[in-house]
Amino acid sequence: MSWKSARTAHCAGAILFALAATAGAIEVDPTLPDYRPVSGVTGRLKSVGSDTLNNLMTLWAEGFNARYPAVSIEIEGKGSSTAPPALIAGTAHFGPMSRPMKGNEIDQFERRFGYKPSAIRGAIDALGIYVHKDNPIACLTLPQVDAIFSKTRLGGHPRDLRTWGDLGLGGDYADRPIALYGRNSASGTYGYFKDVALYGGDFKDTVKELPGSSTVVQGVASDRFGIGYSGVGYKTADVRAVPIAEREGEPCYELTPENTYAGRYPIARFLYIYVNKHPARRLDPLRAEFIRYVYSRQGQEAVIRDGYYPITGFIARQDLEGFDLAID
Repeated sequence: MSWKSARTAHCAGAILFALAATAGAIEVDPTLPDYRPVSGVTGRLKSVGSDTLNNLMTLWAEGFNARYPAVSIEIEGKGSSTAPPALIAGTAHFGPMSRPMKGNEIDQFERRFGYKPSAIRGAIDALGIYVHKDNPIACLTLPQVDAIFSKTRLGGHPRDLRTWGDLGLGGDYADRPIALYGRNSASGTYGYFKDVALYGGDFKDTVKELPGSSTVVQGVASDRFGIGYSGVGYKTADVRAVPIAEREGEPCYELTPENTYAGRYPIARFLYIYVNKHPARRLDPLRAEFIRYVYSRQGQEAVIRDGYYPITGFIARQDLEGFDLAID
């Protein structure tokens, strides 16, 4: 299910979260259960994949370990593109990805196992377009974002945008080149941003490609004339997320939980965890309980602590049913 189609499916949760966001806080859907440990869960888990999900996987692992201290969990986060090969090779039990698997990745998996990989949607992310905290830019449209970062301009903006003056800023900004910060091609964030904000086009050669989400934010924080993209969970006080409009003449929306759940903020996505599950067999207890933990109240509280947005009970039930796991 795509992000846009899923918005209507969890409208009740969106209303709940929007009210919480308006009150200044975001809360876990009360239909999600408390996690209750079970007996007999031991063994080793390894996660290989998204850098965006690295901190969140670590928080989930710590919470799970507190309940199952005999379980060993290893987490490696070098980019979403590392998840499919690790699942195919059998060197990972979980493959966190900040984008859906591509068709060729699914095909390679299916050739190896005879069935497709399965996924859960563990959290909701919104990509911020970050500038230095002192940058006064008030709003950007997606076609403008495309013209800033892309050399192909498939979004239809009539000209290349290279200086802050091109965006209407004066003073010290007028003649200063826009310094571009982004992720490398191993990153799911890179691929998602390319598909949505660049309309499938190509990045400019001047984008500084960095290996992690936090380093993008750090780069922008130290550069008054910088701009970069990264997940909402990596926002700091030293940068500002620019409000975004989908098209010229449409309202600009700030990066908030309320705008994300309502579908108004245009660069939002699910964060996935892919799993190798045979369609005719039940998951082993270790992986099954980890997934149940992710979809518990405690698991989704970790999502909030990491700066992302929790999923609704509706989505949790959908995904758990796909794994033949019941929500309590």
